[in-house]
Amino acid sequence: MIMELTKEDLARMAQAYKKDTAQQIAEQAVKNNGIHASSERENVVVTKNNFVFSVDVDDEAVANQRQSGRCWMYSALNFLRFHMEKKLKLPKGSFELSQAYNFFYDKLEKSNFFMENIIKYAGSDLNDRRIDFLLATPQQDGGDFDPIVALVEKYGVVPEEAMPETAVTKNSSELDALLNRMLREDAYALRKLVAEGKSDADIEEARKGMLSDIYRVLCVSFGNPPEKIDFVYRDTDKKYHADRGLTPLEFYKKYLGDVKLEDCIGVINLPVEGMDYNKSYEIDMTGEVLGSKRRCRYVNVPIDVMKQATIKQLKAGEPVWFGCDVLQDSDFQKGIMALNLYDVQKMMGLEFKMDKGERFQYNQSLPTHAMMIAGVDLDEDGNPIRWKVENSWGTTAHGKPVGHQGYFIMDDSWFTEYNYEVAVRREYLPDDVVKAYDAEPEVLPYWNTFNPEP
Repeated sequence: MIMELTKEDLARMAQAYKKDTAQQIAEQAVKNNGIHASSERENVVVTKNNFVFSVDVDDEAVANQRQSGRCWMYSALNFLRFHMEKKLKLPKGSFELSQAYNFFYDKLEKSNFFMENIIKYAGSDLNDRRIDFLLATPQQDGGDFDPIVALVEKYGVVPEEAMPETAVTKNSSELDALLNRMLREDAYALRKLVAEGKSDADIEEARKGMLSDIYRVLCVSFGNPPEKIDFVYRDTDKKYHADRGLTPLEFYKKYLGDVKLEDCIGVINLPVEGMDYNKSYEIDMTGEVLGSKRRCRYVNVPIDVMKQATIKQLKAGEPVWFGCDVLQDSDFQKGIMALNLYDVQKMMGLEFKMDKGERFQYNQSLPTHAMMIAGVDLDEDGNPIRWKVENSWGTTAHGKPVGHQGYFIMDDSWFTEYNYEVAVRREYLPDDVVKAYDAEPEVLPYWNTFNPEP
């Protein structure tokens, strides 16, 4: 049965709208101001979300990822930066870790990972779902907590001045298009070599040549990564320090080795049928750093377990990396993320009925952004009211402020509905949750919505 949109249908809808007096009043406001500006609830912004927190661990200057999809990397490097600032007494706003440095190796590792899978599944038809998935987006900017840990543990970190941002790192769209074109060409050549029955040695030699091309393009775009760096700074006591000739890995181990990233694990809240709580999951065809022990692994828990672990880490004086859907009910200029911030349903005469799990399954809501939780405001019973969030969008955009000097307020009800993942230390989780994380995981298909590397 074909359900054609007929003239009678259109006439019926037009007649119904003539009776919707509330929406006709809203029409003028929306036409003049837009949907969100017309429906924003002022009491949510002003009354319910004051910028005050009973537990506040971080108020350092925010970073700015600009026009790139490196939020997962920025928030993790900000987590490491927090520890350096505190330990070395670095003046506020004077220090960042180079995002360009780890971005360089992220692109290189993703390219290698793509080639690995192209060769592995070279016998599959081009119409095969796996091959289509690989070729649709050979690499991109996105990621998760596990990949950045793997990159840091393999390549180390460097201060921002050792490998600063470039025009390409600030806006990566042109580079992504170029790399994906190169990788699709490489895929064609590699599949042809396999089809012709070439030896593993011949195929490996071809892959190394292709990766050398990728490396050259990255050097032209980012600059050549430093082999050794000098770390020179003056602390808040005005004392001068100089540490010279360190490799990036030596720098990481010396100044950040005690952070023990290996103790931080991915904890998710996905109330989805078929994904049990207190069970670990991995996603097929993820884990871009081949040879690393870190794969994209998560343990699914109830939202209250996630919140309590986050609060415990904050109370211990340490911020928390998290991944959420920042595109929902948020005002980036006011720095507010609050459930029903915009009363769109009443304004438009709608009713949305899907819950968190259903929204996730139907691609209405999924992790779109990673940030860092820097504090929480608790009521007299110890329950969270609002959360302090360190974003990576800078302090101004298009001449207008971004939040509270780059920090946002996350209402607790928003945390419940739109926060999907935190990276917290094992010690703040119940024993059965840690045991579940360490157990053999169920492997989810690569097309799962939670895949951070599509």
